[in-house]
Amino acid sequence: MGEFDLIARYFTRPARPDGAVALGVGDDCALLAPAPGMQLAVSSDMLVEGRHFFAGTDPERLGHKALAVNLSDLAACGARPLAFTLALALPQVDAAWLEGFSRGLLQLADTHGCELVGGDTTQGPLNICITIFGEVPTGQALLRSGARPSDDIYVSGTLGDARLALEALQDQAAAAALPAETLAAARLRLEAPTPRVALGLALRGVASAALDVSDGLLGDLGHILRASGVGACVDTSITINLIAASALPESTGCHFDLNFLHQCTLAGGDDYELLFTAPAAARAAVAAASQASSTPVTRIGRIEAEPGVRLIDGQGQAVVHRYASFDHFA
Repeated sequence: MGEFDLIARYFTRPARPDGAVALGVGDDCALLAPAPGMQLAVSSDMLVEGRHFFAGTDPERLGHKALAVNLSDLAACGARPLAFTLALALPQVDAAWLEGFSRGLLQLADTHGCELVGGDTTQGPLNICITIFGEVPTGQALLRSGARPSDDIYVSGTLGDARLALEALQDQAAAAALPAETLAAARLRLEAPTPRVALGLALRGVASAALDVSDGLLGDLGHILRASGVGACVDTSITINLIAASALPESTGCHFDLNFLHQCTLAGGDDYELLFTAPAAARAAVAAASQASSTPVTRIGRIEAEPGVRLIDGQGQAVVHRYASFDHFA
């Protein structure tokens, strides 16, 4: 199968006549037509085998994740998805792999009304790069620079599941110590995260700052703090999630201790949840956005004027520990 046959068979579909895509796959460029009064939101992410996912990862889940991490960026900006491009390097043409990958990719695209409008394919080590386009009303994009002292800090969903799965998949003894249902649930969160697009849309005009948690809660919170010129206090007792909590020694007898679970939830990465701030006066509006988007959110701290991040436990006592988030080049 040649390059153009591959594209035609697995990745070419008719454009929706009522969408923002004026011209999709087939020409040198796609043409997008955002609605009047809208700004384009654009983001790119790359997934490299052996760096971002294990060799042999289920291709349908991989197709889902490749688009999900980009949709998560749009969610963090409060943007509605429009379209995306796909650049794909493949070691060889594997029909079964391509069938699963394209199915996972395009099912998620259909869920969010996001069209595949072009890209490129080549032979080489497995590498997936997606550029996504969305639209947001002019002046209403959620940014990292709007947090103010006394704002609440929230996170959607739960944290740490992906890191828990990663540790278990890299350590057979750890995997054996976890209940099968715990590992399966955590692995699903690693390999098929849920982009919080509906929540991001609902937070427009409510959140003061936002981003998605990709490299770890504290590291990503640091981006908001630097952009906004503020600091934060975070209650570490709130961040332990339900899946990770089942890995505590008293519930399973395995070697995961509380400090390790804090490492998962505070600095684990690959969560793709939304981290956002909002004024305390907006708590009812945040609750309404959570309900409207069917996405749970948890208040985990507050923004402070003094720079830096201060961690406390459930009794308000300082937690003295350094939790390092993921850095590709550290």
